Amino acid sequence: MRGLVTKSTGSWYQVLGEDGQRYDCRIKGKFRTKGIKSTNPVAVGDWVHFEVEPDLESAVINELEPRRNYIIRKSVNLSKQTQIIGANLDQAFLVVTLASPPTSLGFIDRFLVTTEAYGIPAVLIFNKLDLFSDEGLAILQDYKSIYERIGYPCYEVSALNGVNIDQLMEVLKDKTTLISGHSGVGKSTLLNSIVPEYAVKTGDISDWSDKGKHTTTFAEMYDLPFGGKLIDTPGIRELGIVDIEKQELSHFFPEMRALMNQCRFDNCRHVNEPGCVVIEAVEEGEIESSRYDSYLSIYHNENNRM
Repeated sequence: MRGLVTKSTGSWYQVLGEDGQRYDCRIKGKFRTKGIKSTNPVAVGDWVHFEVEPDLESAVINELEPRRNYIIRKSVNLSKQTQIIGANLDQAFLVVTLASPPTSLGFIDRFLVTTEAYGIPAVLIFNKLDLFSDEGLAILQDYKSIYERIGYPCYEVSALNGVNIDQLMEVLKDKTTLISGHSGVGKSTLLNSIVPEYAVKTGDISDWSDKGKHTTTFAEMYDLPFGGKLIDTPGIRELGIVDIEKQELSHFFPEMRALMNQCRFDNCRHVNEPGCVVIEAVEEGEIESSRYDSYLSIYHNENNRM
């Protein structure tokens, strides 16, 4: 039977079958030897084939369909391993807060590099608008201007007070969207403000996940009543860049990508080479210095973590 993975605890998966029923599934061991190096060979958003076991209480996933795309990050505790946090996406939301907790520009840039690398449109959601002072609002506009000028849509919301949530609903409509961000940025509150009826459902998580309650990863897909699907993911403390070669990195900064064929040298690293138009653009203010700092940090940081 074919189905869509809608929930994951790392060891068990809930799959929505094409018959409309939900099945608790595990995977066959051979999945871990098929060259899939991630800690979770199956992710929320994957289409799979499965067989219901004779006891009718569980099922086994035996085939994973090819993914259209996915978002991957380094595991927090296992630096050499990676984790797929969502698959087959139309777009990805990064929820950002300037305080409580603060989201660094470096973290934002790492997320955007990842979405660029896997061909997934990204949207920045600046949450907790209700906490902003006049000074904070000015900083928010500075942050937004950095990203809007290079093509990333930005939205200001207060999930707590429901401010501008209607704008997000329009962007979410009829699309499969992954939502990510640091722990504490208000993703759950945002989800409950978009779809209030799921407020009760989030309380059911611990009961369902008894089979996998010792795992640190948990993701779930929600059907949106106005059309579309939303994948809620665990809070990310740090974001590692995966499978991107140094010579490719500038391709995933749109403002650099637009200029790089104009450098004097074809193999320009945009680090300290003469005749580098990227460096010139930074010096002239055409490329934001914080973005270039992020580029250098990722380029030179062997572990690619911030």
